[in-house]
Amino acid sequence: MISVALLVVAFVWGSSAAGAEYKGPLIDAHSHLPNAGAIDAYVDAMKRHNIAKVVLLGVGGVQKDDPARIAAAARTYGDRVIAALPLPDPTDGGAAARLDAELARSTARAIGEVHLRQVGRRTIDRDPGDPAFGKILDVAARRGVPVVVHYELTDVAATALDRALAAHRKATLVLAHAGEGPPRRVEGLLTRNPNLVVDLSGMHFQRKPALASETGPLDPAWKALIEAFPDRFLMGVDVWAPRLFEPAMLDRLFTWTRRVLGELRPDVAERVAYRNAAALFRVE
Repeated sequence: MISVALLVVAFVWGSSAAGAEYKGPLIDAHSHLPNAGAIDAYVDAMKRHNIAKVVLLGVGGVQKDDPARIAAAARTYGDRVIAALPLPDPTDGGAAARLDAELARSTARAIGEVHLRQVGRRTIDRDPGDPAFGKILDVAARRGVPVVVHYELTDVAATALDRALAAHRKATLVLAHAGEGPPRRVEGLLTRNPNLVVDLSGMHFQRKPALASETGPLDPAWKALIEAFPDRFLMGVDVWAPRLFEPAMLDRLFTWTRRVLGELRPDVAERVAYRNAAALFRVE
């Protein structure tokens, strides 16, 4: 587990790095489209803030137009968009076969966002060890694409996720929003499961828990964990509602993202901002 000494070092470093900003390339590893026109505003913001790519995901079956919106965005902005295949119901026994066929004819580089466990706006509590989901993980492993899951952690939920990851070691699973933490629980999962990657999407100042307030320092426990596993984290913004696509809000979100990344060691910041996602999603 993360030592007290490491937390102290992280706090001191974070304090000394306040005001720094990461200037390098950045991939938004997790975002959504609330409507067909939102991508235009988002790409304009990408240009303003030097964002190289965005991974566009479905919203767990909530938005029926996700496949069409993502496909259209990828056609229009093929140099910017990394498309994912949405997966509405991971417990559907026929989903794996359909995904396999779709992956064979598409350029999608991820599956998801798959809603396995959500206890806020929706009440979903699906077992990651469900046989139907296991077949999906097997397809993803064979096709070489990661599966992005929304899975809110408890100790019991983490144990179930451990079992699923252990049973499908060739599959890569991306835990969206860091499972909303806390760092202690995420650390255990990372230690036990080399096929788990964590994205930090939706942990900005508009949401709770947040990595940092809009102007405050990066939480020292999260900083220590990220720097302990520098090759296992991705940075994502997680825009999804129309209000988040307003130019001023996008500017605030990207400014916050670069500031928080700037509090990490430079080599770690580059990995989390770009290199890990580029490797995972096969960016050339």
